[in-house]
Amino acid sequence: MTKTIVAEGVLHDVPADLSKALKANAEILERWNKLTPVHRNEWICWVTIVKKAETREEHIHRMIEELSEGKRQPCC
Repeated sequence: MTKTIVAEGVLHDVPADLSKALKANAEILERWNKLTPVHRNEWICWVTIVKKAETREEHIHRMIEELSEGKRQPCC
């Protein structure tokens, strides 16, 4: 059994819910791992800064969509 690696950000670890979403799609995980640590950190902050669980889920979903479109960092 191979271990799936999810690359971390500069200052922040990838939270469990975000890691699960990334591991669910090999193509998205590959794109994530190819991002710079700074870009990964921006995504992690963008996902985790919200207060409501529903909003966090929306941010994770949007992040997956935007990574699939080739975006490298979140937009305001």
